[in-house]
Amino acid sequence: DDVVEGVVRTADKIAEPNRAWTGGHPDPATSAAPYRVYNIGNNNPVELMQFIACIEKAIGREAKKNFLPLQPGDVPKTYANVDALVSDVGFKPSTSIEVGIGRFVDWYRSFYC
Repeated sequence: DDVVEGVVRTADKIAEPNRAWTGGHPDPATSAAPYRVYNIGNNNPVELMQFIACIEKAIGREAKKNFLPLQPGDVPKTYANVDALVSDVGFKPSTSIEVGIGRFVDWYRSFYC
């Protein structure tokens, strides 16, 4: 629901080039070309075990887990920074991880099963 709302709100927002953009210090969300990238997420970090627990609950099965140390390239913590989305179109996603995963699993099952 949040993704659809975010896409709809940004669809009419015409992107403009970032005239200050340089290849030496690029801003990955902008460019000399007219485009804009927005994060559309909840803006709250979720621990991996909570994410897994939400999937387990939604599908009604316990995952078989194989715990390993962090691998090269693993990111210990990340989240969707929605500041640009809020600033540009006044929308801040609010769907919780529990609700979002539940809805995704329901959709997946109705579409593929």
